[in-house]
Amino acid sequence: MQIPEISVESLNELRESDAHVTLIDVREPHEYEAAHAVGAILIPLGDIIARKDELPEGPLHIICKSGGRSHTACEALASLDYEVTNIAGGTDAWVANGYAVATGSTPE
Repeated sequence: MQIPEISVESLNELRESDAHVTLIDVREPHEYEAAHAVGAILIPLGDIIARKDELPEGPLHIICKSGGRSHTACEALASLDYEVTNIAGGTDAWVANGYAVATGSTPE
């Protein structure tokens, strides 16, 4: 299954031009609390299918630590006809590029 993928640079540009980009972080809670892209919604990979009803309508951008778990989540969601994009490089690349980061258990 071919999954669309974009860089963190492209994600940042997209978020700057469209405030309604949905970003789902599929890491574990302790990883998310340490640092996450501002506005990212936490739904751990192991819960993504069980919590699919919590996902907003429209395109979903999926992020993890470096791109592996998010790709797995994208495959699972794409098989259910969700429109998904994997974020290459993940949160590690997001942080390394100096983009907005939050800590704690809330998106902001």
